[in-house]
Order: sequence, then structure tokens, then C-alpha cells
Amino acid sequence: MPHWFNTTGPCRPEVHYMLSPTARLPDLTRLIDQQQYFVVHAPRQTGKTTAMLAVAHALTAAGRYAAVVVSAEVGAPFPDEPGAAELAILDSWRDDALYQLPSDLHPPPWPTAQPGRRIGAALRAWAAASPRPLVFFLDEIDSLADDTLLSVLRQLRDGYRRRPTYFPWSLALIGLRDVRDYKIASGGRARLTTSSPFNIKAESLTMDNFSAADVAALYAQHTIATGQVITADAVALAYALTGGQPWLINALARQAVEVLAPDPTQPIDAAIIDAAKARLIQRQDTHLDSLADRLEEPPIRAVLEPLLSGTVPANVPVDDLQFVQDLGLVRLDPQAGLVIANPIYAAIILRSLATTTRAFLPAISPVWIDAQGRLNPERLREAFLTFWRQHGQPLLGTTAYHEIAPHLVLMAFLDRVANGGGRVERELAVGRGRLDLRLEYGGVVLPIEVKVWRDGASNPLSDGIAQLDGYLQGLGVVTGWLVIFDQRRSLVPIAERTTAETIITPGGRQVTVIRA
Repeated sequence: MPHWFNTTGPCRPEVHYMLSPTARLPDLTRLIDQQQYFVVHAPRQTGKTTAMLAVAHALTAAGRYAAVVVSAEVGAPFPDEPGAAELAILDSWRDDALYQLPSDLHPPPWPTAQPGRRIGAALRAWAAASPRPLVFFLDEIDSLADDTLLSVLRQLRDGYRRRPTYFPWSLALIGLRDVRDYKIASGGRARLTTSSPFNIKAESLTMDNFSAADVAALYAQHTIATGQVITADAVALAYALTGGQPWLINALARQAVEVLAPDPTQPIDAAIIDAAKARLIQRQDTHLDSLADRLEEPPIRAVLEPLLSGTVPANVPVDDLQFVQDLGLVRLDPQAGLVIANPIYAAIILRSLATTTRAFLPAISPVWIDAQGRLNPERLREAFLTFWRQHGQPLLGTTAYHEIAPHLVLMAFLDRVANGGGRVERELAVGRGRLDLRLEYGGVVLPIEVKVWRDGASNPLSDGIAQLDGYLQGLGVVTGWLVIFDQRRSLVPIAERTTAETIITPGGRQVTVIRA
């Protein structure tokens, strides 16, 4: 049977290219043998469910345990009705057990119990009736919230002391976040900020992204199966763009081999991977869209806004920082400190934050396109200056990310320019107060360096010119823009201070400096 790169749901070895699903969780078997209760958390679409299903299948097949993966997700619509949530959850659990386990390991009929006690009663009856020790993986636990979440966690904690005869031998909570970050409204808090309702956990495990060698091994499976070569440069670029995030690795490959180069005699090179990246950013599929939907949550904004703007953050609680890391939006780099998790996420974040601004842009006549359908940078400059003088100030209020509002307005304008015939590439230099943009239209490439001049800071002109010079050299382009947004207080109105001039860089390149 042909194999495919998977971007939807758990991987299945009979139809999907996949690596060992358990290699990234080497401590799992030890914890289970020790009768431990533990947490496995990692960002969405990193392979958690695939790994748990593989572990459960292997444990059951070996004959020692009855291991099953179930989900709490069907209880999510009932955050304040634990009784209703329990009924939905238990109905789902029975289906999971019937599908995954042989008939002699199926659970008994669920016992009658009071609302708020049904989960514990069901697990007690199942463990007591099972001819083997019951190993229980509870997936999507953090889809629950409020009273229902607390009820389930407390029932698990209450039953823990009765294991293994009258409660599961080993139990794992599987989700995006560690226990302390589960959502809870009681007491006016957004999250638990403590593991006390599940203080029986022995460890919290997480799953790392793919390594560069993992990516090469996964892509090699396609070459072996089809003969289609994926070049070393393409593999390296895929890893650099994604940081090894498993869904992105598969999504890039799927776009490359199924959409952009479906002929297996055509090699997949770095240019095809780059085009696949652009398609993912433009399409913003379910996984990427779900991340973008969360950007205006206060804890996420508190972490991301200073990263994107290059400013010094206010006091960010450690719990908020860990929460955003657990979601997979940021990571700690050994040299650079806190950074956006990968370049594709950075582009998605910036594009998503500009969505509202883009929607409120006024109609703009495309005077920047010449008779041959090529971009005319001089006309574009005049169009932007006119646009900024007339609409810049009101559009700054269309985003909650005030520190990067000018960047977002510029990107929204460029997206309008590129619409239908070009593309805008975004490269964020996190923590260094700069943003590199590249507008491509009709065969013309216009690199743009963006800087912000804030109160108490020195004029960024010299640094910006040097950075733009290097950017142009790297792209092999001789001209570009340096846009300096002057955000100092007590300045004259935007319309009066928006100007443009031509400067020759130290590298001998002629560039336009736009002050806005």
C-alpha cells in the first residue's frame, strides 16, 4: 500500500511515513512498570497520541498489561456540568476499549454512581474485573475546564491509593500543558497554577521535536518508496524552517511531493521546500490556525509582544512564560534566549496579527504596477507615503499588539500590494528590534528593513543602513528600503514627519530611507 506524509490525526504505520513513535519518550516503560501516575505534555501535533497508541498496543500485545488510550474531549462542552460530562466521557471510553482491546479485556458495564463519582467508579470496576493490570492513557485531558476538570482530577487522585487492584496500575494524563496550566475559572484564576488536584504525578514528560537526523530519515522513507530524491539542501531547509516540529515537517513534505512536484522523477530541492513554506503560511491550515487564534490571550501577548518588538518586557509571571512554551509558540535557545519556536510560526504570527488591520485598509489603486506587470518601487514608495499620511494613525489602533502596530500596518499594506501576483516574506530578528521583509512581484524583489525609534533610544539610522546593506548583499539585490517608524512622544503629526530620501550605503548601494 502506498505511504503518505500525515497531517491529520495519529499516524498509522500501514499508510504513513513515520519514525518510531516511542523513541522520544524513553522513560515511559520504566514509569509504567513502577505503577506510576504521570503527565505527558507537548504542543499540538507533535505525536503524543501516536506514541500513546503505539505504547498501548505494544503493552497489550506483550501479554502483561491491558493498556488503552481514551479521550476526555467529549466532556469539553460541559465545563460546569460534571455529571453530563461524565456520561459523555464514559460512553466514548467504552467505544475506545472495544476498538483497541481483545474481548477478554473489555471493561464491565459501568456501575451506577452519583454525578461527580462516575469516572472513579468506572475505573475501579474496570481495574477489578481486568485479568491483567490496567494501564490507562487519558488523552485531551486539558480540553476539560472548570468544575468538570477539577472533578475528574480529584476522582483520579482519590482512586490512586486503591491501585492496582481497584484502580489502574499506571495512568498518564496526556495534553498540551502540564497540570498547573490546565484551565480553571474558580477563584478568579485562568489556570490551576498548582498540581494539587493531581499531586500524585511522579513526573511530567514532554516530547522533543524531530532532530535534523530524524527529518532526513523520515524523508528518506519517501525516496525509498517512490524513487523521488529529496536533496540534502531541501532536508536542511525544512529543518531550519520548522525547528523539527513534526506536523510542519510532514506538511512541508506533503505540499512538496503531492502538490508542487507530484512527478517522482522530479527531485525535491530547496526551492520547492521554500515554495511549500509559502503555501503553508498562506493557507494557514487547521494546526496553524489554532495557534493563531490564541494570540490575543493576555498571557500569550505578554510574552510575544516584547519578543516581536525587541523591547524589554514588564514583569512576566513564570507561569505565563511556561504556559506559552508548553503551547509550542516559543522556545529557549541556549545562546539567544527566548525566541519564536520556528521561522514558519514567526511568519504565521505576524501575518495573523495583521489580519484585522488588513481588513480595515481602504481601497488603494495599484499605481505601482507598470505596463509590463512589473513592480515599480518608486511608485510604490509614493503610494505608501500617501497611504501612511492619510491612514497610518487610525490604523495603529487596529491591533492589541501596540508595540508592533506600525510593523503590522506596513505588512498589511504590503499584503494588499502582493495580492494576486506576488508574495511577502517575513523574517523576524527576535530581540534585536528589527524586521526583514521581502516583497516579490512580477520578477522584482524589494527588500525592506524595518526599525522603530522609541523614547530613550538612539537614532536607528546607522544600524538600519548597515543591516539593510548586509540584507541586500545576501539576496544579491542592489536597492531596498529602510523604514524607520518614529514612536517617540511629543512629535509632530504623522503626516508632517513622513518623508523619504535616497542614501548610498557603505557597500555602494542606493537605498530609500522612509521615516514615518
